[in-house]
Parts: sequence; C-alpha cells; structure tokens
Amino acid sequence: MKKALLAFCFMIMGSGFVSLVSAQDLASQKIPLDPDVKTGRLKNGITYYIRKNSEPKNRAELRLAVKAGSVLETDAQQGLAHFMEHMNFNGTTNFPKNELVNFLQKTGVRFGADLNAYTGFDETVYMLPIPTDSAGLLEKGIQVLEDWAHGALLDPAEIEKERGVVLEESRMGRGAQQRMRDKFLKVILNNSRYAARLPIGKDSILKSFKPETIKAFYKDWYRPDLMAVIAVGDFDPAKVEAIITQKFSSIAPPVNPKKRTKYDIPLDGSTQVAIVTDPEYPQNLIQLIYKQPNSKEKTLQDVRNNFAQGLYNAMMGQRMQELTQKPNPPFLYGGSEYRDFLGNLDSYTSVALAKDATSMKTALTALLEENARVQKFGFTQPELDRAKKDFFNSIEQYYKERDKTKSANHVQEYLNHFLHDKPYMGAAAYFEFVKKHLESVTLAEVNALAKKYITDKNRAVVVMGAEKSKEALPTEPEIRALLKDAGKDVTAYVDDVVDTPLLSKEPVAGKVTSEKKLEKLGVTELTLSNGVKVLLKPTDFKNDEILIKATARGGYSLFPDERETGVFTSYLIQSGGVGPYNQTQLQKFLAGKTASAGPYISELTEGIGGETNPKDLETTLQLIYASFTEPRKDAELVKGILANQKAYLENIQKTLTPEKVYSDSLNAVLTNHNPKRQPLKPESVDKVNLDRAEAIYKDRFSDASDFVFTFVGAFRVDSIKPYIEKYLGSLPSTERNDDFDHPNIFPPKGKIEKTIYKGMEPKSRVTLVASGEYDYNPENNIQIEALQEVLQIKLIEALREEESGVYGVSVSESTDKFPKGRYRFTVGFGCAPENVEKLIKRTKVEIAKVKENGADQKDIEKFVAETRRQTETAVKTNGFWLSYLDDNTFLGDDLDEIFQQERLLKSITVASTKEAARKYFNDDDFIQVVLMPEKK
Repeated sequence: MKKALLAFCFMIMGSGFVSLVSAQDLASQKIPLDPDVKTGRLKNGITYYIRKNSEPKNRAELRLAVKAGSVLETDAQQGLAHFMEHMNFNGTTNFPKNELVNFLQKTGVRFGADLNAYTGFDETVYMLPIPTDSAGLLEKGIQVLEDWAHGALLDPAEIEKERGVVLEESRMGRGAQQRMRDKFLKVILNNSRYAARLPIGKDSILKSFKPETIKAFYKDWYRPDLMAVIAVGDFDPAKVEAIITQKFSSIAPPVNPKKRTKYDIPLDGSTQVAIVTDPEYPQNLIQLIYKQPNSKEKTLQDVRNNFAQGLYNAMMGQRMQELTQKPNPPFLYGGSEYRDFLGNLDSYTSVALAKDATSMKTALTALLEENARVQKFGFTQPELDRAKKDFFNSIEQYYKERDKTKSANHVQEYLNHFLHDKPYMGAAAYFEFVKKHLESVTLAEVNALAKKYITDKNRAVVVMGAEKSKEALPTEPEIRALLKDAGKDVTAYVDDVVDTPLLSKEPVAGKVTSEKKLEKLGVTELTLSNGVKVLLKPTDFKNDEILIKATARGGYSLFPDERETGVFTSYLIQSGGVGPYNQTQLQKFLAGKTASAGPYISELTEGIGGETNPKDLETTLQLIYASFTEPRKDAELVKGILANQKAYLENIQKTLTPEKVYSDSLNAVLTNHNPKRQPLKPESVDKVNLDRAEAIYKDRFSDASDFVFTFVGAFRVDSIKPYIEKYLGSLPSTERNDDFDHPNIFPPKGKIEKTIYKGMEPKSRVTLVASGEYDYNPENNIQIEALQEVLQIKLIEALREEESGVYGVSVSESTDKFPKGRYRFTVGFGCAPENVEKLIKRTKVEIAKVKENGADQKDIEKFVAETRRQTETAVKTNGFWLSYLDDNTFLGDDLDEIFQQERLLKSITVASTKEAARKYFNDDDFIQVVLMPEKK
C-alpha cells in the first residue's frame, strides 16, 4: 500500500524550501519549483539543471537527456536510436574507441553498474556518476556529456563491431514473453506508432543498415533544443554552470530542424480483447487496462487533486492484498492502480496471476468485482483515515531526510521534469502543502474516481497462458460477458479491524549485564541478563532511519528430514500475524507507522529483519517481542497458501521453460544431484505440515540467548538501552548454545561437461565453474575479489568488444568459511548457438593468460580504484554497517577487518594475481554447462 503512495509523491518532491502563497484559488497558482535547483537555457536551446548536494560526499551524478527515442525512427532506422546509444561508448571526439570506458574505470566508475544509458520510445538518457575530489575529474565528466551530445565518431569499423553486441542484446530478449508481447501490443496500443517502434528494433535492419542511416538519426535528433544537461553533487554550482556554458554553447543549432512530432495513441472507445498463448509460457496472467487521457500537473490544484489519486491507489492496493490473505484466494497475486501508461495516456490497470488456466475466469471475476465494489459502495472512512496516515508518514519521513537525499534521487526528479513535465516542488514546500491540504480530501472525492477510472470505454483485456492449456482459457465472448455482468451481486466491503494492545501483557524487563565500547568501529556491545547480545552503532547517515538485524545459528538444518516444512515454516507462521492480530489486521494497526519486523528461518540460521525510525522504535521492538512470544497460525489461511503454491509449481512443471530446465540442470550438477538441493515440486508441498512448522518455529525462537541483535541508525545509546532491556532483555532464554548442522553440499571434483537441449529460439547459455577447497582469510579473500574483477574486465573486452559475441558477461566469486573453506568462480554469458565453442575457447584463453602472466597492471589499478570508491560511499550507509556487523559476527571474523582494506589492496600485484589464477583455476576441476536450442 505504501509503495503506491510513494510512487506518486516522488514525482514532485525535492529537498529545498519554497514559501507558498495563499491556498485560496489553487487552480490559478502555478506549481512553484524548488529554488535550490539552478536551471537555465543556453542560447542554442540546451536546458540545464544544477544542484549542490553532498550525499554522497565527493561525488556527482551527471546526466544527458535527449528527447529522442525509437518513436522518431524512420522505417529504415528501426533499432538505431538504441544502436546510437551503444555507439556513444565506442568512440567520441575526446575518447576514441573504448577509451571512455577505460578512462572511467581508472577513476573507479564501473561500466554497466555505474556508467550506463537507456533508450525508450521517447527519450535516450546517459548516466555518469563521477568523483569530485580529484582535480579535473568533474570537468572531464562534463566533457563526456558534451561528446555524447555531438561528438560521436560513428566510425564504420566500430559500427560493424557493435552490430554483434546489439544483436546479442536482441537475442537475449527473445522468448515466450517477447512472442506474446508482439501479438498483443498492437491491440492495446491501437496500432499506433508506439506499437511499431519497439526500442530494440528489427534484426534485419541491425544487420544491414548503412553508417549514413545512423548518422542521419544522430544529426536530426541529437540537437540542442531536445537536450538537457543535469548535474547534482558535491561541487560549486557556479563553477559547474560555467563549465556547462563553456562546453555546450559551442553546439550549433540546426538550420532547418526536423519537426519533433509528438505521437499519440488514439482512443476509439472500444473494448479490445487479446488472448495469447505460447508453448514456453508457464503462467496464467490477466491484464485489465482502462486507458485515459494523460493528466498533467500544472497548478497547485492539480497537486492537491492528485492526493486523491495516491490515496485511491493505496486503499485499492490494500484491498487486493487482503484478497490474497483469505483462506481461498481467487488468484496467486493481484493488484490495481492508476498510473502513467505510454505516450499521451494514463491507465487504470488491474492485474492477476491465476492459479491455473481453469481459474482464469475466477481471477478476472475477482478483479472486476473489486473494481465494481468500489464503484457501487466506495471506500470507507476508516480506510481513508489509514491511507492518509500512511501518506503523511511517508512525506514526513522524506522531509526529515531532505538533507540526506542521494544525488541520484534528485537527478531523477529533474529528468522527469524535462522529459515528462513532472514538477519538483522540493521536500520542504511539498511537506508544508501536504500538511495544509491533505485533510481537505474527502471520501466522496476519492470515491468519485472509481467512476472516472472504471468505464466501459477504451478498455483492453489481455489474457496470457500456456499453449497446452489453450482450451481451458476463457474465450473472447466469455470475457465480454464477464465485463458486461461484472459486479451485479457484489456487497459492501467489511473492514476487519482490531483495536487492542499488540502485546497481551507487559514484558518484564531484563538488565544490561555488561557493556563494551568498540571505539574504532563506533559500536557499543551489550550483553543482557538473558544472554542476548546487542551491537549498537549510532550514525548520522540518515535522520530518520534505524535498521535492525538479529541472527542465531541453527535454522532448519537441525530438522534434516523435514526440509519441505522447514523451507515454508517462517512464511506460514508469519502469514498468521502476531498476538491478537491476523496479518490483515496487523497492517491496519501499523497504519501511519514506520515499523516492520519479519522473522525468518533459513537453512543455517534464524533471525529477524526490521526497519523503523526513532518515533516508531518501540512499536517495532514490540513486534520483535511478539514474534518470539506470540506467533500465530491460521490453518484455513495456510490451506489456501499451500494450494496456491502447489498450483504455481504445477504450472511450471507442465510447461518447462528453457530457463527452468537449464537452471535445474545446472543446480543438479553443482550440488552433485543431492536431494537436499532439488527444486521444489508440486509433491513437495504435500509434505508441508503446519503443526510441525509451528513446532519448528517455536523451537528456533524459544531461546534468544544465542541471538545477536544489530542496530544501526539514528539513535543514542543511552536512549535506546531502556527499550532494549524491556523488549529484548525479557525474551525467553534457555542458554542451549545451538549450532547449525551444515549439509556440506558443494560442487563435485573433476572435469564435467553437460549440454542441455531446450528452447525454440536460436540462443544459448554458458556457465563455467571453477571451485575447490580454500584457506579462508582476509588475505586470500582480497586476492579472490581482485581475480574476479580483472577477469570481468578482460572477458568484457575479449567476448564483447573484440569478438562481438555477447551483450554481457558476468564473472562472480563466492567463498565459504563453513564447514571448511571453499571458493567458487562462475563465468556466465548468453550467445548464438554457433558461437558457443568459440567463446568458451576464448574465455579459457583469457584465463590461461592470467595464469601465465598475471593480470595487466592497468586492470589491477582499476580494481583498486573501484574498490576504494565503492567503500568510500558504502561506509556512509546504514545498510552496509548492518550487513557488515551481522555477517562478520556470524562468521566469527574480525570486526576491525574493514580497517585493513588499504593494506590488503597493496598486496594485489601482477605476481599475486598470477599465483591466485594458478591456484584457483584448475583444468582438472572445471564444470561446463551449456544450453542449446532443441534439435530440429
């Protein structure tokens, strides 16, 4: 529910303050924009947005936005807006060939993860995060944006090399979803220009277009009046404005510019139905789309009116979620919301994932009935009150974090303003506006939206199912009959609310028995009278955030003969709620609060993850206490959950996709076919026993003495201690000192090669794995990390840039400490079937080079720069410290390890990478699993 509200409010929030004039006659008042943003327009037409923001410090986020995407392509240019995006990374005036990526990697910017771009129907956006603490780097970053704007070289030789890369990206997107999308898109987009201009384009054109054709697109549409430069970060705005003016003013506007046509999707009032099936699609999905003309926010009255839209989405989201929490839910998942659609349209869209093909009518009926219920009876006042509480709480939280907002978040606001005319008021101004006008939104006003959103005009119904189940799907006449008769017998919504304390009795507080300061880490370690250990790290990274993690050893590994029940245990018990509240009632009880605490039981551990703020800390601790002491089970609800889960697995089993077969086969090889690692099957669900799940849950949470709780965020140690003593010091304790029973399942030794033949499309997947025993320690871990990164760099260069054989290649590493040290390297990529052998051979050649000569020094320098840059920003986030403290405590690693990074980085040399490659890549222990299309 909260997500719907947040999505709405993000559009107009920033972080500055604008004093608002009188609220009388809001319709005549334009939306004031955040004055902390310096905006301007150069003489040649380029727009710019500049804002100083110090989160994170010594960093800037740069963007080049172009109001040109695939919808502007001629018939001969289909796919070239996206191809042009690729070419801007393959040679510009100041960065020939791949020098741009090479230069940025040396500064610690990662290709793909940081440096990236995307092409849509109507826009192309280039993204560049850049450090600002090194002389000239920021100016060099702005130079990159200028090169993208008008300095692409478009060398014919580079175009030829990039064809293969883009064609591989196109190949990756092929499959059941793409084939079905191609069938229904023209229907829901009314045969508009958008339906004929998917950004990926046509392979026939990508293979054969002449360089002059893409040069024409670049010349026509990459022009000043369609561009914006956005810079947000830790810098002097005046200097950045001067650099932008100096660099971008030289771009001459075109003499006779082509008209930038704004394409529309026509509305003809009809109801369209598309029923599409595919042999490789395992699910049963329904989309019900009510298309509406796009509504723009131009005045303060529009902002105030859109409160109602956000509140409507939140309340409808809550109702749809409640349906899935009933004993016999009508679908596996369902949702409805009003949102942007495409081009000139918005839409009110309802979606449901049905249990199976025969349940599609039931799922569609449920969607239609919930919409009709709101049309006939509206929402209730308590629902609206709760939605307003949640809305206000979320806006207040963003207001409190206004000086801690990441630069990337601000950038997105200004992109939305330039590309989509979305306003950005600033967090302070918007918060004041919400305080003043939210309560004026009436129930009648929100209820009236149902009649506006849900009509019998401009509708589209899309049914997607498996080819095998085609006969069981509803027919078009049946769908139209359901639409006509929808909601005839619906009754008013009944609000299921409980008003009682969360805890049945007040906990008897324990005491802190020892307190230890870990000064270097800024951590206080407490031990409580019941044995619970607590790590407290107060920070100022966020003003209104406290993250919580609790971990203990054990998990369902201690119940080896009840794996199926163990896997489902925490989900089934949590679905019942806690204390006097079922899950639905609990969500309503927590309205207006930032309080979450969810228990989990994994194979090796049990624990709780939570998030809150200073205001709602006590409520969150009450949830944690209740999770230990007052769990609930709901047998009827669980029957529905398990029935749905079984139906989902049956669907997958009936229509085995290439991805599923490949994943299962790879998993079987890597786990040596161990039954404890087999994927869940429909019959697995039959083995789940709720009574045993309850017993397992209570067993794992009956003793808190071996739990370690970690708190990171906005609190003071002296203020939080009384709450910890009350709610954690009172948890049950038996001091049993449990440990897990590690299954010790790892990849087998030896050379293994397996090829799986599955799939209609001409595409393959390759996974290569090297693994073995390992001396787990910080010195070896850093060598593993370095080897992974230098291989990633080298294989992208080899397989993508030189061979033009892949769109992307991933190299990952993992290490295990228990039950004894293990390492694993995994190389994965997708490619054409005819290129599999060649690319595997090239991969092995690149690995052999590192084994023979060590890594290139320049690649080591890139790894060191990237690691330092990532750490600089990571250590300023609560999430990093929560994971770091929890992980190191669980592993028994030195908590001061983070301070050894510089020493460890200095140990990475050409010789050390050579030694590591020889040690960890053994030709005799190498697994190769390949997916090939089915033989004709």
